[in-house]
Amino acid sequence: MTDAPTSTGAPTAPSSLVPAKPALVTVDDDPSVSRAVARDLRRRYGDRFRIVRAESGQQALDTLREMALRGNDVAVLLADYRMPGMNGLEFLERALDLYPVARRVLLTAYADTDAAITAINVVDLDHYLLKPWDPPEEKLYPVVDAMIEAWAQADRHEVSETRVIGHRWSARSHEVRDFLARNQVPYRWYPVDQPEACRLLEAAGVDDSQLPVVISPSGECLVCPDERQLADRVGLSTIPAADFYDLIVIGGGPAGLGASVYGASEGLRTVLVERMATGGQAGQSSRIENYLGFPDGVSGAQLTDRARRQAIRLGAELLTAREVVALEANGSARTVRFADGTAIHAHAVVLATGVTYRELEAPGLTELAGRGVFYGSALTEAAGCAGSDVYVVGGANSAGQAAVYFSRHARSVTMVVRGPSLQASMSQYLIEQIEGIPEITVRTCSEVVEATGGEHLEKLTLRDRTTGETETVDAGYLFVFIGASPRTEWLGERIARDAGGFVLAGPDLLVGGKRPAGWDAERDPLHLETSLPGVFVAGDARAESVKRVASAVGDGAMAVSLVHRYLENP
Repeated sequence: MTDAPTSTGAPTAPSSLVPAKPALVTVDDDPSVSRAVARDLRRRYGDRFRIVRAESGQQALDTLREMALRGNDVAVLLADYRMPGMNGLEFLERALDLYPVARRVLLTAYADTDAAITAINVVDLDHYLLKPWDPPEEKLYPVVDAMIEAWAQADRHEVSETRVIGHRWSARSHEVRDFLARNQVPYRWYPVDQPEACRLLEAAGVDDSQLPVVISPSGECLVCPDERQLADRVGLSTIPAADFYDLIVIGGGPAGLGASVYGASEGLRTVLVERMATGGQAGQSSRIENYLGFPDGVSGAQLTDRARRQAIRLGAELLTAREVVALEANGSARTVRFADGTAIHAHAVVLATGVTYRELEAPGLTELAGRGVFYGSALTEAAGCAGSDVYVVGGANSAGQAAVYFSRHARSVTMVVRGPSLQASMSQYLIEQIEGIPEITVRTCSEVVEATGGEHLEKLTLRDRTTGETETVDAGYLFVFIGASPRTEWLGERIARDAGGFVLAGPDLLVGGKRPAGWDAERDPLHLETSLPGVFVAGDARAESVKRVASAVGDGAMAVSLVHRYLENP
């Protein structure tokens, strides 16, 4: 991949004194077409952008990785659909991981327009361009102009130089990277043993005993920052704009995002409060393939980012890194209290706090958490899995999606399943995918009984639950997906819950036809209404809910319609 008009070699390293121009990248296996695209782009945009071209998808990906490491920006990706080895659609999908903000254009012949339309779902395609594009003034430049304008309006360049320095096998370093990644904040990672990391630490005046260190785009040095400090420095909203709202949504997973979108779109002053990052567990999924409207699947991060942007566009306010510790009734108002002692108030509240994965209880796991042992799909660790043996504990969809994703990077992936098969807990389409991937092995009737290692996880001991025999295996990574616990311990006694901590609502509150204790409304609870009037529950935190993204979004939408009924008749 090269700057036009050169035809061989990697891009020249940018000067340390003059920042490299953002790039327009074009990929086409036909050298004459490749040169023609680069020529036309250079003629109009060469004074403002680097024009970079490649003649294969793999060549383009290799150089995009180098550009990302150097902090170079990419504004637009133009890829030809019909290329051997890796077609343009596949390239654009993989390039999303490196440059999620870059606009994406697929070059197609007239006969390939169906492929371009498919790409709209697969890679969130921005435009497709028919070949030939002559004259470029009419057919090429207007498209590229629009793409550059959209890229510029994203206004995310100021945070592109956030830098994180830490130990690879540090639990806190992992947490910092995970927080930034899940909040769609671009950053560059510097392991402490790299020369550039040492240079940055020396410039910041800190030593490697104080890691992780985060250097903000403005040059501010944060030593071992917590999530609230990180959110403040990278431009996430943490302070509410008002004291009183129509609707407070607690939790930013699919149910919370759904409630925020519908609440804001229907004129309610809506604020969403999220403890970590929008998306919840669904946001960490590498690929969701059974969500309506995405026939080729969609990553959790893409779906979450779309929903977040949609909620903001419709007028919802989003607060990140704010932990809710109490919910109170103050007359007709409902008060939400934060860990720092502050509070906000509203007419109604939707609880969409979701669930967390339970911790696996076995010797060594607690000590190695964040150092090879992870709960949930830690996608930030994918690159480090190359050449490693990865183990995934769990037999439901989340575990299966993680196994498929990590199989693209790891030497081997082994699923450790307590039950006799995957049939009872996993969707059939996912089972069939797993069966077709040679790198994945499924060990049924098995469990992890011990983890060992020094600086990081090195070995696991597995036990066959049928015979009782144990086996010790080499393992670089362990990802755990074993059931879920609701985040409801902070609610207190006023909100009724079942034995598992899931929130009871609607008809489930009526025992023998009687309303719950303390109920002061002259009506029965509405369908998703909890034992505190005006407080509703949506998604996985609700008792007997269906643990699927679509049902969670539906709960969020339904909760808003019930909020309207409550406001009309408290």
